[in-house]
Amino acid sequence: MDAKMIFEFLVDLKFNNNRIWFQENHDRYKRARSEFEHFVEALIPKLREFDDSIDVTSAKECIFRIYRDARFLKNKEPYKTNFGAYIAMGGRKSQYAGYYIHYEPDYSFLGGGIYMPEPEILRSIRNAIYENTEAYKNMINNRKFKKYFPEFYGEQLKSTPKGFPRDFPDVDLLKNKHYAVAHQLNNSFWFEKNILNAVAEIFKVQYDFNRFLNNILKH
Repeated sequence: MDAKMIFEFLVDLKFNNNRIWFQENHDRYKRARSEFEHFVEALIPKLREFDDSIDVTSAKECIFRIYRDARFLKNKEPYKTNFGAYIAMGGRKSQYAGYYIHYEPDYSFLGGGIYMPEPEILRSIRNAIYENTEAYKNMINNRKFKKYFPEFYGEQLKSTPKGFPRDFPDVDLLKNKHYAVAHQLNNSFWFEKNILNAVAEIFKVQYDFNRFLNNILKH
């Protein structure tokens, strides 16, 4: 992966986020996207080595568009300033837990789990945690998991979710609105020689968490 090419394009896009500049630099965009696609394409089989639930085979099933739908947003900039991909059963639109790559200068991260689950799925996750509390705690408090994913991504409820006892000792485990995690990355991370292995090793630490969530969705 030509990390320098991708990095420089995204930095320039951040300061020139308009349609005229983008059209003038469309060839740069295509080259940068192509580099990112090749990287994701090479990463997929590495993830399938330890997670056989992944059924996608091409990067195009996983990579998000760079074009923003700004119709209902205050920020009307037309383009995202990152490249993103979600590798999971069913690809980028999947409801299943998977592996997310966010490449953005100064704001890159690797993450996964389930972000913004539907109410029924969220209820099922909370039920599973409530019924398997010790096993779940052992998993998320594992030394390696804590090293890369010390906290959950997103907001928590302020009170106990409906249907669960208020005196449940581990009630905080049920308050997450998203069951997703993220590992922040320095810019230098993308320039490592064995970048594919480095990414795969971090995602491998996340595998048990994803498997726990996906087992809930399959029932």
